[in-house]
Amino acid sequence: MFQQVSPIERIKIFFKRREELQVLILINLFLWFGIALVSNFAFLFSGPEAASSGTAKEVVRNLITDALAVPANTGVLINKPWTILTYMFLQIDFLHILFNMLWLYWFGVIFIQYLSQKQLLATYIFGGIAGAVFYVAAFNFFPVFSLARESAVALGASASVLAIVVAIAFYVPDYTVNMLFIGPLKIKYIALITILIDLMMLSSGNAGGHIAHLGGALWGFAYAKMLPGFDPARLLNPFYRFDLKNRGKKKSARFKVHKGGKPLSDDEYNRQKVLRQQKIDSILEKISRSGYDSLSKEEKEILFSNSQQKQ
Repeated sequence: MFQQVSPIERIKIFFKRREELQVLILINLFLWFGIALVSNFAFLFSGPEAASSGTAKEVVRNLITDALAVPANTGVLINKPWTILTYMFLQIDFLHILFNMLWLYWFGVIFIQYLSQKQLLATYIFGGIAGAVFYVAAFNFFPVFSLARESAVALGASASVLAIVVAIAFYVPDYTVNMLFIGPLKIKYIALITILIDLMMLSSGNAGGHIAHLGGALWGFAYAKMLPGFDPARLLNPFYRFDLKNRGKKKSARFKVHKGGKPLSDDEYNRQKVLRQQKIDSILEKISRSGYDSLSKEEKEILFSNSQQKQ
């Protein structure tokens, strides 16, 4: 009889890997926890009146938000360009980070079944940037935001997470998950319903947040359609050269790649690489036409092996 793995053990196993998906979740969690910790210490050292009104905690949160959230005012944004990146890791409310991290985990796990960890990171970052661009552009274009523009800020991982959701939903649209109280549902419908909700909520009190979500969703859709021809994840290659896991390890020379005991020349190596990529491309085209389930066992193994090599 197989021993059932407890939820705690599953969490330990998941985070022990320290790959891009795990690191993204940990960064979000640590930042949220740090803000909560500092806010609570501010409460302890505040006076009775400030404590009862929550002023001390509010001051701390406002300082952090001012430093890390992306402002709608372009004049302020010019002086804080880093916020286009930092805002996508910043959550204040517990429910905000809870739902964002659950979605990032659920769809991140599906994402890396078909694409690499580096592509997941690229989708998160570029999706977040697209969300920030949409947010700032909307607040400076639509008259309804003219009064709020001066002080409005955006924060949260929602745009980045939705980019991942939409990207994988349109990359393998027929992938099916079992939803509680609903049953089997293709992830393309989950993505479409989420986008529709954001569109319907544009007149709500969090219009800016929903606009940012749509920016992330648009990037996710565009990314799914770019593959396999052009992959923006390649822009991250210079940063991967400084990967600590590979520091100090010498890369084997290309001429040491062997087949049947004989070294491969550069031309032979490149020819095999092209043939392998052509095979992957044909498999991906088959997925886009007929879905993942239409693949043979051999094709699934080739796709899985390729995704492991990219990690």
